[in-house]
Order: sequence, then C-alpha cells, then structure tokens
Amino acid sequence: MSVSRVCGLSELVQDEARRVEVDGVAIAVVLDGDGDVHAIGDVCTHGDISLSDGFVEGDTLECWAHGSAFSLRTGRPLNLPAFEPVPVYEVVIDGDDVLIDPAVTKATA
Repeated sequence: MSVSRVCGLSELVQDEARRVEVDGVAIAVVLDGDGDVHAIGDVCTHGDISLSDGFVEGDTLECWAHGSAFSLRTGRPLNLPAFEPVPVYEVVIDGDDVLIDPAVTKATA
C-alpha cells in the first residue's frame, strides 16, 4: 500500500468526522478546532459502529451508539463500554490534499 489522497483539506468541516476508505480500510478523518487533521480507524471497537457518524468534541470522537469516546491523537477509548483502541494513521497535508497511508499507523505511548 502507499499514500493516497483521501480528500481536500477544503472539503473538511471543522469538528465533523468524514468517512473515507483507502485500500479497503475505513478511516474517520477529522479537522479539529485547532486546525489539526486526524485520521483514526472508523470502526468502534465496542460495537462495530462507524465512528464517523459520531460526535467530535475537542480532540475526541464519540461513538453515537453507545457513547464511547476515542482520543483523536492516540486512538485510546476514554470511557466504557469500549476498552480497545482504534488505530491512528499518519496524515500528510500537501497543499489542499489530505494524504493517508493505511499501512502506516502512529506509534502512541
């Protein structure tokens, strides 16, 4: 796999998640209130629900179905019922292009 353009930066709406799919991998892309773009796995680890249908608040994305919130920076769940993290992907901004390689995840501490 390699880096792919997933959308334009100008297409993202602040504090809203957008679902993209790259090489069969579902990813939620978020432009946060600070102007940072995040990419995390789009599937809630608790209930196989699309996180991009959820709610962005600060640097978290909350699953609409059961309320688990995930850190956009680390992928870690911040509350139950989820207890497994989602992957976090490196994002490259090139002009207006948002680029992601689904084979490259961030190492988080």
